[in-house]
Amino acid sequence: MCKRHIRGDGTYCSARFSEVVLAQEKQTSRMFAVKCIPKKALKGKESSIENEIAVLRKIKHENIVALEDIYESPDHLYLIMQLVSGGELFDRIVEKGFYTEKDASTLIRQVLDAVNYLHRMGIVHRDLKPENLLYFNPLDESKIMISDFGLSKMEGSGDVMSTACGTPGYVAPEVLAQKPYSKAVDCWSIGVIAYILLCGYPPFYDENDSKLFEQILRADYEFDAPYWDDISDSAKDFISNLMEKDPAKRITCEQALRHPWIAGDTALCKNIHESVSRQMRKNFAKSKWRQAFNATAVVRHMRRLQLGSSMGSSMDASNPPTRTSQTQKLVQSQNPPAQSPNMGQAAQIQSAKACASKNSSIDGNISAPCKECTYTCLRKLVTGQNPKQTK
Repeated sequence: MCKRHIRGDGTYCSARFSEVVLAQEKQTSRMFAVKCIPKKALKGKESSIENEIAVLRKIKHENIVALEDIYESPDHLYLIMQLVSGGELFDRIVEKGFYTEKDASTLIRQVLDAVNYLHRMGIVHRDLKPENLLYFNPLDESKIMISDFGLSKMEGSGDVMSTACGTPGYVAPEVLAQKPYSKAVDCWSIGVIAYILLCGYPPFYDENDSKLFEQILRADYEFDAPYWDDISDSAKDFISNLMEKDPAKRITCEQALRHPWIAGDTALCKNIHESVSRQMRKNFAKSKWRQAFNATAVVRHMRRLQLGSSMGSSMDASNPPTRTSQTQKLVQSQNPPAQSPNMGQAAQIQSAKACASKNSSIDGNISAPCKECTYTCLRKLVTGQNPKQTK
């Protein structure tokens, strides 16, 4: 199921199977985000949404977007979600004028704390990436929030995870290798995010997808000069311990929280905003780095590229071949940075429609999201079109 995310201006990204509206609870005037899912879009995917709801009902953490309530009509399922309005992680960093290792350490500490909580609850997120890290509000001191539990999984007794899912740039080697995996996949993803936060470009990159997958399978990344020259050895050690190819040797979230770069004072306070923001504009304005691949697409793509025979040897290769610097390839392949997508204006509220379960009404142009119509729909985006990027 495609997802939407609220942005700092109160509007949302577009989605294919669901839409999100900004809503106000009539009794308290509190604002919420209501995810509206047509039941016809759930046919054959019931277990997926049931799993997401089960996970969201189980968790409560200050750095995780909360599920507040659930309502159902004959045609729709409505998830009443905590409203987060501070925008996406990279957008905020680019907008800053001052940004340091210490800032990155503070961000990662919050993510680690939330994911460590999930792991203690027996939950694996499986799709940690910058797009799923949102700021709670527009204030400078806003906390970071983890969203999108559509691919999350609750570990059961004897339940072995082996489904290939996630977003290729952030997925762990054992997932691409279609091997059984554990909660360690989340730790790898956090390492990738930390890497990007300190240089502005991804650790794995190639225009050729088969080569990209092979880089990930070998854990073939570098701390390229000059972009990492001013980054502390402690930060590099922290990332290396999270982006360890062998999941048995990879540090856990609990161990990462005790690392000096997180718990100590080794994170530097030098301003790295100029170089990091420049690289972020180059490397993450492209739609391909914002595109989420579902599990089926990843498996199909790997099979089409006939990686089955090469993955085993790639994972076991003790002397990986020399490669062109990741940074060189990124710089050589960049187009001028794209502007932020214009998300458009919220649609005008249309005439009220009858509630599906009662004759009460709700302002908006969708079916009422609850039995008692306790929420007023304020605005939504015109759906059916993906946001266009302007170059």
